[in-house]
Parts: sequence; C-alpha cells; structure tokens
Amino acid sequence: MIQAFGLTSNSRKGLPAAVDDVSFEARAGRLTALLGAPGAGRTTVLRLMLELQQGRGITYFRGRPLHRIAHPSREVGVLLGDVPGHPARSVRGHLRMLCAAAGVPVRRADEVLEAVGLVSLRDERLGTLSRAMDRRLGLGCALLSDPHTLVLDDPSDGLSAREIRWLYDVLRAHTEQGGTVLLTASDPKEAARTADRIVTLEKGRVVADQDAEDFARTRLRPRVAVRTPHAARLAALLAKEARTARRSVEIVREDGNRLLVYGSTCAAVGETAFRHDVLIHQLADETGDMGARAVLLGGERVGTEPVTGATGAPLADGVAAVEPADPADPAEPAEPAGCEPQPDTPAASHASSVTPETADRADTADTADTADTADTSSAADAPGTADTFDTPAPSSSSPSGSPAPHPSLPPPISVRSAPSPLRPLRYELRRAAGVGTGFVVGASALVVSALTAVFLARVGHTPQSRLLAAWPQELPLPPAALGAGLLGALAFGDEFRHPALAADRGTVPRRLGLLAAKLLVATVAALALAVLTVGCDAEMLYLVYGQELSKVPADWLPLGASWLGLVVGCAWAGVLAAGIFRSTTAGLAAVVAVPVVVVPLVQEVLEGPSVRTAAGFPMRLRELLLSQWPFGGERYLDGLARVVVQPVGGALTLSLTALFCTYLLTSLRRGAR
Repeated sequence: MIQAFGLTSNSRKGLPAAVDDVSFEARAGRLTALLGAPGAGRTTVLRLMLELQQGRGITYFRGRPLHRIAHPSREVGVLLGDVPGHPARSVRGHLRMLCAAAGVPVRRADEVLEAVGLVSLRDERLGTLSRAMDRRLGLGCALLSDPHTLVLDDPSDGLSAREIRWLYDVLRAHTEQGGTVLLTASDPKEAARTADRIVTLEKGRVVADQDAEDFARTRLRPRVAVRTPHAARLAALLAKEARTARRSVEIVREDGNRLLVYGSTCAAVGETAFRHDVLIHQLADETGDMGARAVLLGGERVGTEPVTGATGAPLADGVAAVEPADPADPAEPAEPAGCEPQPDTPAASHASSVTPETADRADTADTADTADTADTSSAADAPGTADTFDTPAPSSSSPSGSPAPHPSLPPPISVRSAPSPLRPLRYELRRAAGVGTGFVVGASALVVSALTAVFLARVGHTPQSRLLAAWPQELPLPPAALGAGLLGALAFGDEFRHPALAADRGTVPRRLGLLAAKLLVATVAALALAVLTVGCDAEMLYLVYGQELSKVPADWLPLGASWLGLVVGCAWAGVLAAGIFRSTTAGLAAVVAVPVVVVPLVQEVLEGPSVRTAAGFPMRLRELLLSQWPFGGERYLDGLARVVVQPVGGALTLSLTALFCTYLLTSLRRGAR
C-alpha cells in the first residue's frame, strides 16, 4: 500500500510549484493510475514519492518511508524513462549485473527475460533496442527483485495496442498476487479501461480521486464533435431543438469553430445542420473527459458552466447551453469508458463512416480480443516487433471459450541471500567485464607503450628502468599509468553516465562497499597492466635490438615496487576523482594533475629552506619497527619508504589521501541529507 501526504515540489525563480499538496493512496491488490495532461506534474509526483527530488511531504510504502527501508529495490520496482544502461552491454548481461547488485540469484535474469518475452533478444545490445523493447526491459528490471510495489512512469508509451494489452495483463497479474501498482497515464479512456482507481491531476493539484467506474460515469461521456464555420448558429439551433423536444443537451464551444455536443448523436446533429443549410466540416463520435474542472487532455481548457432556461439566451464563446430533462423522460445514462456503440444504432454507423477518429486502435483491440485480425492490425502498427518479441503463450489447459489467462510473472523469490561483502565485488566484476571498453583501453596502453619503448631505444640516452616502463622524461606519466588512471576513472564515470544503480535512488550510491570493490578491481587491472607492460616492452626490445636492452636492472625490487605503486596509485586516483566529480574526464584530469601540479608543489616544499631535515628517516624507522621482522621484511618497508619520499610518490600519496577524505565527506553529506 502507498500513502502519499502533502507532496509539494520546491518552486523555482518565483514560479509556482509544479506539484502542490498532492495526497492520495494506492491500495494493495489494485492498479492505481495518475492521470493528467503533459505538464500536470505526474512525473514530479513520482520523483517526490521516491525521494529523487527535493520537496515537502512524505510517502509511506507499507507503512515506511523509502529512506527507512533497508533494501528499497526489494520493496519498490521503478520504471522512469528509458533503461539507464551502457549501450554496448547485452540485455542478459545488464540483468545479470543488476542481479548481483540486488543480491538475487543470477538465474533470476533468465526468468525475467522469459516473463517479459525477451528471450530471443538476450544477446542484443541495449543501444539497438527499439522503444517497445526498451519498455519491456524496463518492466523486467522493475520485476527483477520481486518487489511488492511497482511505480511506473507512462509504461505504455511507444507500445502498440497488442503490447499495451500484454503490459496491463502483466500488471493485473501482479495485483492479483497482492502487489500494488501505481502508474501514470495521459489517455483517460485507457486509464478507465485498465485501472481500478484514477487520481486526476491538473496543474500540480488533485482534482479528482475516483474509482474507475465513477470516473467513467462522471468524467468520460460520449459526445459529438462538430467543426463548422457557423458554430454559434448551429449551437443555437441545437439548443432550440433540445428545448422543444425537452431533451438534455450540453454544448461546449472551443477553438472558435468547433462544438462538442453532449447528449445527442451524430445523426441528430447532422439532420439539424442539413435542415438549416449549415455547412459541416467534421462530424464524429468521441469519448471525452469533461469533469468538474474540464480537463481536456491535449487541448486547451474551456469553461463548462451551463446557461439554462427556456428563453433561448444567446450563447457566449466557450459556454455550454444545457436544457434540463423532463422527469417523465429521464436522460439516457452515460456510456462507460471503452464501450462501443451498438452496431445497429445510427450513431455508430454514421461515426464509423465519417471520420477515422472513431477507429481508436486501443478500443478496437480491446473489443476484439479473440479476433486474429485485431492482433494482426495492431502488430502492423509497430513493424518488427511482432516477430521479435516472445509473448508467452496461454496455457493449453484453459477451457475453450474462456478468457485468455494473464501472462505468467517470474516465480517469487522464496529465499533471499543475506548481505555479503562479495555482492558489490560481483557487481563490479560483471560491470567491468560486460563491455569491451576496459579491454580496448588496456590493449591500447600496451601497444603505445611498446612503440614508445622502441622509439626511446632508437633515440638513446634513456635509463634502462625508464626504457622498460616506456616513460620518456618529457612526459608526466608513462602510457601504462595513464591507461590505469583511465580504467579507474571509467569505474565510476560509467556509473554516472549510465546510472543503472540510480533508477530508484536518484544518484549512484556512494557506499564504502561499492568503493572498496571498485578499488580492488582497479588494483587488479592496474597490476596486470603494469606487469604486462614491462613484459611486452622487454620482449619488443629483445626482438628489435637484441638482449642488451632487455636486461633486468640489478635494483629491480625497489624499482618494481615504485612502478607498481605508481600504476596502482594512478588507478586509485582515477576511481576517487571520478566518484567525487561524477565524470570520467574529471577522473583522468586528476590523474594527470598529480605530476603536473602536485609534484612541483611538493618539490618546492621539500627543497625550501628549513631549520631541520629528516635525513636518515628510513634507517631510524627500520630500527624502530622492523628489527624483529622475519623473512627480511625490513627490505620491503624500506622500499616502500623510498617510494613515498620520492617526489612523484609523495605527491601521489598526498593526492590519494585528499581524494579519499573528500569522497568520505561527500558521502556523509549526502547521507545526512
């Protein structure tokens, strides 16, 4: 159950709030629709409910606000806009990655793919999916964690009539299992046909909160749309004939030459116009939303205050003329939404022959569920989707003539795994290995490094240690260190560019577990890149120039520690900077800034005048801490101390410390919010 109280968005630059004091509830086992025109505040309401946007008010999901729920994805499944995934990732890989983040078994991805009919597209890339396929995948992502509540923003956008019917069958199956569904809609007829309760929004306020039956009876009414250059004259004639026949007729004038006539038929209006030689440009049956606030979706708002009486007062623009019905001849009740006129009535036959507006695809498909031609025509509206989707077939055990059963949902998750520190690590491994960007960056760094080493050997005057690392003295960093920094920056940069984890959180989570997993994966990638770089450079130098230039230096241990520390430090700097500044470019810029900006500052500080120096610090540190260490452990700490006291090592250590503290402060600040 969802309970929203006083949702109000913050106003900007003196403008009125997009959402003002919206309160409603969506009960379990029912499908609730937020209905409104574009700009009415539907999406803003959902973002306020999910705490994705700052404002006032509170929303309870089964008695708890979202920030008090330990695992929000297990309680609320969210679909807002397109699926936020890397375009080069496969459909199955995206779902498996989300399974690792949510802590559900990996087989859940295949179960969801089968439920939403995307089994044949599991190896397709997200960037190649059409709008309809993306909506199906978005629904699958919302169902992945087996949530109790579904919050969907316009889920039928871009779908054909057959796919819309399938979508609402899936949502109906979820409500029949006791779940709660809240969605937004802009079509009043579709909302009345599919929802159990409808909350109507206009200009950010709730103007109606009704059951679907009450909505269809009071707000959806059959009407006749007339377009004529003599709108005022025809309105007066229709009102006069209605008073003479003592019938209840309501006439609304809009757009200058368009009339909406309630309580009459196309045949009656056409006969009146024919008898009085009134030119007609359009005559059609419609089902319109004319409630107390006259919410005309997709059009302008017009007044509906009636002018009644027997004097035949002239009609003003945009004002309705209504004649009360005779008690002995009660008015015909309004037709519910989605009902079609009977075939033998003149209105139905005339409407079908006058205008294509009466051939609404959704209504046609809804009234012809058992006809093969309906499915064929609706599938033709979205080329390529009918043959692509794997719509689950109905059960063969259902009796003949009975309605088709709802599509099967993924099986419920009966046993959930306990929180584990390996969960973010599994997520990060699947995120990094799911696309080829990291492999391309690593391969490019190896190729550039090998070519640079060959060029430096040809030029000469390069020390052996720099030659194996392919580090010219003119460059601030070697290619391998830049590649490791880029790999680290991509770890968080891709998260913010394609926020797969931010669908129900608003931003990428800054948990320390996720940061530790990214640092660990970046460390392994950087170590592999550092070792492969030295190996490839040595092999290339041996092939081109012989064994002389491929010898290992005598002091390889401290040099190797310095080399590994440099590459790993660059990777860490990229991860932390991209996590702070939310950009891959900013992460790589922070890596380059260490030798360009920070190193000169450190050198200036160390070389400046001082009263005392730290000469002999490594020896005293070894005497203090490592005198009793076995296996010669003092050598390793001595090598580490030598790395730290170097200008680049000290600058990198200082930069990493500053970045890590900044990351912690930003995480705590967001948590406090």
